[in-house]
Amino acid sequence: MENKTRYLDFFLGALSPAGFHGYFAQLTGEPGLTPFLIKAGPGCGKSTLMKKLTAMGSGTVERIHCSSDPDSLDGAVFWEQNNAILDATAPHTLEPGCPVAVEQVVSLYHTLDQTRMQENAEEVRALFGRCSCLQGRAARYLAAAGALLLENRRLAAGVSDEGKARRYAARLAERRLPRREGPGRESVRLLSAVTPDGVLVYRSTVEALAGEVIVLRDEYGAVSRVILDEMRRQALERGLFVITCRCPLAPEDKIEHLFFPKLGLALLTSNSWHPMEFCHQHNVRCSRFADAEGLRARRQRMRFNQKAAAELLAQTSALQREARTVHSELETYYRSAADFAQVDKITADTARAMGLATKP
Repeated sequence: MENKTRYLDFFLGALSPAGFHGYFAQLTGEPGLTPFLIKAGPGCGKSTLMKKLTAMGSGTVERIHCSSDPDSLDGAVFWEQNNAILDATAPHTLEPGCPVAVEQVVSLYHTLDQTRMQENAEEVRALFGRCSCLQGRAARYLAAAGALLLENRRLAAGVSDEGKARRYAARLAERRLPRREGPGRESVRLLSAVTPDGVLVYRSTVEALAGEVIVLRDEYGAVSRVILDEMRRQALERGLFVITCRCPLAPEDKIEHLFFPKLGLALLTSNSWHPMEFCHQHNVRCSRFADAEGLRARRQRMRFNQKAAAELLAQTSALQREARTVHSELETYYRSAADFAQVDKITADTARAMGLATKP
């Protein structure tokens, strides 16, 4: 039988200039959603468990990737079943607010051989500390890159007509965003992140969610930020469901992309960090909202900032690669102490509790 599952790939958290920044708690609070929270150590089978569940899913299934190791999953959301399963351990620690009544806790701790783990306690403690140190250093490089890119955004904003950009967004909303009954609803995700493999963007998600793509070509993000802020505001006022994808380098301040799944529409920002090219896309050149002479006067400094930021982001990824190697070594201790027969049973029990079809 043909698999009709539609898979979407996102991040739900990533390294930011202030350290790890995530939206896991926000997801668990979405109305009607039943969160399953996994508690376990590294290498105990959390990601494998979630991958098995996503393979059982039908309809629309989100795969939430780990920005420290994109081949691993931090979670999954099953739209039709109104369920989500999330890694609830550090750095995205989640504690149930209404255990059993709302959140369901899936613990794998009891699958570990306590004696074996305690025999290697010093080695495990040292590896945790080294991994944390490397991630902290990576965050400092990322913060430096973010500061330079913020400076470029401010320089560009200084010669851009914000009012003109906001009026353009209002007209676009009037043409493209219908009005619905009831309040609007928002889910927050990350479509891209700085990872051990560089800046990673899930373009396949765009193709899965949107038949129509409007691309804001904006190297510095000053104009696209205004347009996307206004489109988000208009969408929520009009009672629409919007997926807001924030910038991992400025998660509280800057939107990078918007998806309107019910409309099959996406608004994307394209720049040298995440160029966007899709068939039949409509391009909006954000330079039309800026003073060309003013941009030229600032270009030398902005190019320097851009080049320096690229070097800093490369160092960020290099440190993340070191941290991933250390984490892999840490996983070997837990993997050798885990009872994976028990993990398989927990996987099957969780699948049934989530209403997912199990394969014979």
